[in-house]
Parts: sequence; structure tokens; C-alpha cells
Amino acid sequence: MQRYRAVLDVFEGAPVVEVARRNGVARQTVHDWLRRYANDGGLGGLADRSSRPASCPHQMSAQLEAMIVAMRRAHPAWGPDRISWQLERNGVESVPGRSSIYRALLRHGLVEATKRKRRRDDYRRWERGRSMELWQMDVMGRVHLADGQEMKLVTGIDDHSRFAVCAKLVGRATARPVCVALLDAMRQHGVPEQILTDNGKVFTARFGLGPGPVMFDKLCNDNGIKHLLTAPYSPTTTGKIERLHKTIRAEFRTEHDRRHASVEDVQSALDEWVVEYNT
Repeated sequence: MQRYRAVLDVFEGAPVVEVARRNGVARQTVHDWLRRYANDGGLGGLADRSSRPASCPHQMSAQLEAMIVAMRRAHPAWGPDRISWQLERNGVESVPGRSSIYRALLRHGLVEATKRKRRRDDYRRWERGRSMELWQMDVMGRVHLADGQEMKLVTGIDDHSRFAVCAKLVGRATARPVCVALLDAMRQHGVPEQILTDNGKVFTARFGLGPGPVMFDKLCNDNGIKHLLTAPYSPTTTGKIERLHKTIRAEFRTEHDRRHASVEDVQSALDEWVVEYNT
């Protein structure tokens, strides 16, 4: 055994420099072999060692993995992002990353292996530094009642905390019901500094033919809110509200009846869902 012979050579009086040269290693390596021979059990201390660390600070505990699995089974529509967010809200320290949660779900057969999509080189994630600095608002369609009637949903989310501030059903997404939804949200949660929306005509006259600002713009101005608009054809700017829409479609429509008897039934179920989402 090369290492043992090298140690014996040193013990017999050969210079460490010469032993290192004959064995084609650095002097520090020979010193390391001597230390291991003396401190780690003689010949056994010279055996090859695994490069794996004795402990991995990022390794998921069995308890945390069980918690993740339980969340997924209780809420089949929850993905890694939603589970990570919920763990943080539940006060879990050192919440694992999305990929670690995905692998845990994969180990238990709760997700299917998928090919990773390559992120665009010019993608940049951004968020505001504190709550109530910016809300994102939008209108979501295709909410159906038992009689086939289609409703709209006025939605709002805090850009920093991801807190859902608005989920109000309306028959038509016209100026008055959208503004009433915003007023209700402000009464309940306070007035944000800024609101970001797309360029829909219910939010702005930017591309319209009207003589002046629309009701939503006026409401923002009256309450000292700066109304920000996305650049045309840039849906990623309002990515957080789009993510909320995706979550509502997946979770609300999965965990509640897909068809409801009345607007009141739908709104009541939505209100309950929002409370759970925010807690």
C-alpha cells in the first residue's frame, strides 16, 4: 500500500520531501498521511475516504419531508412554490428550495418527472421591498355558475407579501364594479402607494378614444395612489397576479364544487379560500 510504505519510510528517517517526490505527491499530502496514521487508527486511517460530508446542512429532515408530503396530499393542486410559501408562513426555519420540495414529492410519487424549461437569458425577477408599496390588480374570466352564467373575478395581490387583497365576483368587468372591488379592498387592507395593472380599458384610457381618465384612474388619484401600467405585450410584468389566477383555478376549482348555485355561494366559497390562502 503506497501510503503505508510512505509512512514507514518517514518513520525510518527518510525526509518528507524525498518521500513526497518518490510517491509523486505534495509534502502536505505526506504530512496528512502521517497525521491520519497517528490519530485515526493506524493502517485503517490511511484508507480512502468518501468525499461526501459527514452531514449536509441542506439535507431535508424526515419530519420536514413528511410535512411536505402531508400538504400535497391534503391539497393535491399545491405545487413546490405554494408549499414553500406555506411552510414559510407556518414558521418553518430554513425552508427548502423549490427543487428540493419537488424531489421530495417525486420520491413519494406525488408528481411526475418533467423536463426543465430553460429560463430566458433576459429574465429578471423583481419585487417591492415592503408590503403596501405596490398592489397588482387584474380581471380573471371563466368563473361559471350552475346555470351556465359566466362571471368575472376582480383580483388583487400585494407585490411584496403575495397577500391576496381582492377576489371579488362581478357580472361584468365594467368601471363601477371594478372600482367597488378596489374600494372594498382598501377598506379592508388599507391604501397602497401604487397599483400596477395592464392596459385594459376598464383600468386606463391610454389606448382608448375617451376624452379623459377612466373611473379607475380617478379613484386612484383621489386616494393618492400612483397608477402604473404595464408595457404593451409584456405579461411577465404582472406575473404575480397571473400566478394567483393560476392558483385560484387549480386550488379553488379543485377543492370546491366546480359549479355553484348562486353568486353568493361562489363568493362565500372564495372568501373562505382567500382566508386560507393568506394564513
